[in-house]
Amino acid sequence: MAILDDISAAVQAGKRRDVEALVQQAIDEGISAHEILNGALLAAMDIIGPKFKNNEIFVPEVLVAARAMNAGTALLKPLLAGEGNEPLGRAVIGTVQGDMHDIGKNLVKMMIEGKGIEIEDLGVDVAPETFVEYVQTHKDVNLVALSALLTTTLPALESTVKAFDEAGLRDRVKIMVGGAPVTQELADQIGADGYTPDAGSAAAKAAELIAA
Repeated sequence: MAILDDISAAVQAGKRRDVEALVQQAIDEGISAHEILNGALLAAMDIIGPKFKNNEIFVPEVLVAARAMNAGTALLKPLLAGEGNEPLGRAVIGTVQGDMHDIGKNLVKMMIEGKGIEIEDLGVDVAPETFVEYVQTHKDVNLVALSALLTTTLPALESTVKAFDEAGLRDRVKIMVGGAPVTQELADQIGADGYTPDAGSAAAKAAELIAA
């Protein structure tokens, strides 16, 4: 449908007001919320992700596209609930204890949302027990995403993974890690389930881990 293509194009261009107007138009025309979400909003982010990974676009373009997508999604949420649509999965993200950086985390959050995964952001300097407590009280969470930008906070990644082991939650959630000093070798060493070197790859990895 042409209008779905128009919505997708508006998202990719970061035109928030156009997205809102077009999504409302599509709703008024009787197109299902599910079709608008998957055929336009998430489809746009499926284009944005690889472009970002391949350095065809950069952080500012991703941020405005994600905000435009979220504006459209906000209009659909009440309708999606009525249609009984469930998100692909539910996740929680945060920067580990001792680390105050959030730009990479925020970008990963937006990319993961672009895969149709609901994700809660716990912010920066998040203690291991805070992550564990969140998962314990939100039984539907099946993915934890940990960010670290400082080499000095890499031990906090390991202690957070260990806290989930000690709480007996590792059979219920997958843990993915990322950040400038993080490597696949480190991820394997601390027992994380997944690692990606960039935000563009993170969304695909999150979807893969949830589906596994």
